[in-house]
Amino acid sequence: MLALGLMSGTSLDGIDAALIETDGKTVAHFGPALTLPYPEPVRTALRAAALGEGPVEPAEAEMTRLHAEAVARLLDQAGLGPDAIGVIGFHGHTLSHRPDQGHTHQIGDGAWLAATTGIRVVNDFRTADVAAGGQGAPLVPVFHRALATGIEAPLAVLNLGGVGNVTWIGEDGAMCAFDTGPGNALIDDWAQTHTGQPVDLDGALAAAGRVDLDRVAVFLSDPWFDLAPPKSLDRDDFARLAAKLTRGLSPADGAATLTAFTAAAVGAAQMHLPQPPRQWLITGGGRHNPVLMLALRQVLEVDVRPVETVGWNGDALEAQAFGFLAARVLAGLPTTFPSTTGVPEPLGGGRIFTP
Repeated sequence: MLALGLMSGTSLDGIDAALIETDGKTVAHFGPALTLPYPEPVRTALRAAALGEGPVEPAEAEMTRLHAEAVARLLDQAGLGPDAIGVIGFHGHTLSHRPDQGHTHQIGDGAWLAATTGIRVVNDFRTADVAAGGQGAPLVPVFHRALATGIEAPLAVLNLGGVGNVTWIGEDGAMCAFDTGPGNALIDDWAQTHTGQPVDLDGALAAAGRVDLDRVAVFLSDPWFDLAPPKSLDRDDFARLAAKLTRGLSPADGAATLTAFTAAAVGAAQMHLPQPPRQWLITGGGRHNPVLMLALRQVLEVDVRPVETVGWNGDALEAQAFGFLAARVLAGLPTTFPSTTGVPEPLGGGRIFTP
């Protein structure tokens, strides 16, 4: 079927929407994709809601309305009507994620989106996994495995959104997945505070600075990095430590050091992989940061490339994944696994809403 995936990441840059033809097991075709940037008031409202400093309901309503707009724009771009789409995979937006406390909270009104678009919707992908004792994240490894057929393994796929997460795929199709640490979140927040821009565009601020290696070493001494997977993070889990370790640094030196934090966290993740990967494929917004990519190459010491080099679209990959996962839910297939989230047995998730 044609599935339409929607993703709103913790980086708060906007809504990714993508079409994918799939049966939930394999991928037959990639369709068009787009990104609908969040207007600044919506970014602010979502950030405030996540921090407990603003109301949730208005932010959820406006965010869901924008998702419906993204669906309409993508269908128009593709020249398709709602009846051509079998399902929408609607991730929603994560406000908080505390699996160690049995809690995960994604907002997004699936029933309203189904009624408005006239298309069946699957959302709430994480709750069942967390309720069963899993981490609720990452969700995309089974999609990475479907795409990786024919690519030399062992392979690592690293997504650098607000949080970093890795999928390891073995020669026999075995999976291991977990969050590596902060992704772009620390860098983005630093750039917003010190430059007024939501990202360190092209790593320009970090490129002008100097990494404080002593502070990176202190960062890596946090016990979380030694913790064996499965493990996952909230976007702001390292915010307090990062603020402490960057105190007194110039804007450029702070950006350089935070970028090094992110790369060092990925380097530390290698100890938890079943075998060393032959290559790392990088997706998410972080792959657009040349300073971060260089730091990853220095830390990982193997081939590190953006996913576009194997024909994937890194800007659409997570949205495509939720279209794929929605098709799996409809087919009654598991979406999370003991080796990806720590759930006791392979588990299906998601709630289905019909128009």
